[in-house]
Amino acid sequence: MRRRAVLSGAAVAVAATAGTGWWLRGDPVPPAAAVVPTGTTTVTRTDLSATAKIPGTLGYTGAYDVYWLGTPGIVTWLPRPGQVISRGQALFAVDDQPVRLLYGNRPAWRTLSPGITAGPDVRLLETNLVALGHATTANLTVDGRFTGATYAAVRRWQRATHQPVTGRLELGSVVFQPGRLRVADLAVKAGGRTPGDAVVSGTSTTVVVLLAIPVTDTHLVHLHDAVTVTMPGGETVPGRVTELSTVATAPTETDLGRGNQLPSVPATVTLGRQIAAAGLDQAPVEVQVATASAANVLAVPITALVALAGGGYGLYLLDGGRRLVGVEPGLFADTLVEVRGDLREGATVEVPAA
Repeated sequence: MRRRAVLSGAAVAVAATAGTGWWLRGDPVPPAAAVVPTGTTTVTRTDLSATAKIPGTLGYTGAYDVYWLGTPGIVTWLPRPGQVISRGQALFAVDDQPVRLLYGNRPAWRTLSPGITAGPDVRLLETNLVALGHATTANLTVDGRFTGATYAAVRRWQRATHQPVTGRLELGSVVFQPGRLRVADLAVKAGGRTPGDAVVSGTSTTVVVLLAIPVTDTHLVHLHDAVTVTMPGGETVPGRVTELSTVATAPTETDLGRGNQLPSVPATVTLGRQIAAAGLDQAPVEVQVATASAANVLAVPITALVALAGGGYGLYLLDGGRRLVGVEPGLFADTLVEVRGDLREGATVEVPAA
């Protein structure tokens, strides 16, 4: 039951055999039991949490296809995959004319010029002209009406970006997307004709972790749960579950190849620090989800627990002597375990030496 009692008994047995071994020389002498080196640790008061580990993959939110809406022409410039395009920058060029990215929640569908009816597309144009610094809310009212102030702001923008200064926004000269766009794929090559389908496919620049949670583990993950993501380099980043599907999907061929034969539920984790994932698209990561927690409890390393002969567990308490006290284990969390019993915070207990 006690580490010392077992070792002492073994030592006595070895000593007795040594004194009478001259007539038992033909029988093997049992080896002496190894002495287990020990160290000490203290009982701490802390918060514990048990976690489950779920594999994930880094990716990006959103999926956007950018179409050419102007007169068919020759694609003369394209961005490279992975490039990030911001407001006002060229996304591609047709017939050597840049097609610029503006931010908005709906596509362009007409040429914007003086005399057209008011509409949300005019409001988007005005919002972007103010954001780019070619107008202010003092000299341009963002109200969706193409006024003389709108015309003047368009001309200032065209002049600053070396476009023909017409005061008109031709259909196809800009595309509206929700925000900065990260180029994911190119549907055409430079020198090709603009097709009727997408020219560029992209995503947002928000890095997330994509999970496929086996249906047997869905009880572990909840929407808005705080999680910890371990990056490929070992760095940990806080995150939160921001999307959790209610529909399970069948395993893909890739899943089957990895031995995952169960249906899974898609989920998305948004990272608390985006910079930690820069340049790591599709990299594998590990998501730790808290499954149980205990606050303000006494805890010791799990290795300090001693199995008692009569069942249960104890600790060797070193308080001027060495005595074995029974304890009731609570939550196991990583290398620590919650303990309840005749203990106090700061007490010294015995552990096997590292």
